[in-house]
Amino acid sequence: MSPRSKIVVAAVLFSTGGAAIKWCGFTAWQLAAFRAAFALITILIVLPDARRAWTWRTVIVGFAYAATTLLYVQANKHTTAASAIFLQSTSPLFILLLAPLLLGEHATRRDIMQTVAMGVGLGLFFLGSDKPSITAPNPALGNTLAAICAVTWAVTVIGYRWLAARGASVAAAAACGNLTASVFALVMAQPLVSGRAVDWGVVAFLGICQLGIPYLFLARAVPQVRALEVALFLLIEPVLNPIWAWLVHGERPGPATVIGGALILGATAVRTVIDARFPRQIESGAHA
Repeated sequence: MSPRSKIVVAAVLFSTGGAAIKWCGFTAWQLAAFRAAFALITILIVLPDARRAWTWRTVIVGFAYAATTLLYVQANKHTTAASAIFLQSTSPLFILLLAPLLLGEHATRRDIMQTVAMGVGLGLFFLGSDKPSITAPNPALGNTLAAICAVTWAVTVIGYRWLAARGASVAAAAACGNLTASVFALVMAQPLVSGRAVDWGVVAFLGICQLGIPYLFLARAVPQVRALEVALFLLIEPVLNPIWAWLVHGERPGPATVIGGALILGATAVRTVIDARFPRQIESGAHA
């Protein structure tokens, strides 16, 4: 399989998360616990780096990753798959706000233009919330959790950069995060229910195929593919995610969600293409 094919497959597998989470009969906490456990086992088996070099730094970043994966499951249980994934895609907005404080990295004009568009898209989710439905019983709560998820994912990405700059293992942080998420969610999930065979099948799919294997594909393919192509191929995930939810559950996001999602994805795609055609240079007055 070519590197580009691996990235496409990873994006497609990532995109199945929303529909699969809604299909599972387990509670959000129980699902999150077992999903993280399966992902942890998969990552430890396929990525040797994840089994060694655990430090206090990987633990800190792992906590942010754990919060992200827990919030993502909770958000999908309460709001539409489209809202959950589109809102998580606003993480660059929060990276813009946090990176100067945590990494000393300041924003350029391009960063600001992109995040303004994303901010407008983010606002649309809360100005025109979807109506409650069987698969999205509390959109307002779910949207709030998804927005917080975008913040924790932003912290995770910043943490990955922090680890990489010090030669630490990002895979170890992901493993630590899944371990933390599994233990915490397992405590919150009490009392446990046995679940149907299909529920266990969905959980195994989520942990192995929706998280573990895509992580492996990305780790192997990203060093061999241009950053532009990686970013554009990964946009397949937020595009397909609500489509799977519509095909499997008949879930239809409202107009505000669609418009907000289009703004978020459009801003990301345009920015990616511009950066590829006009490599970033030092701009006068570019720092926020």
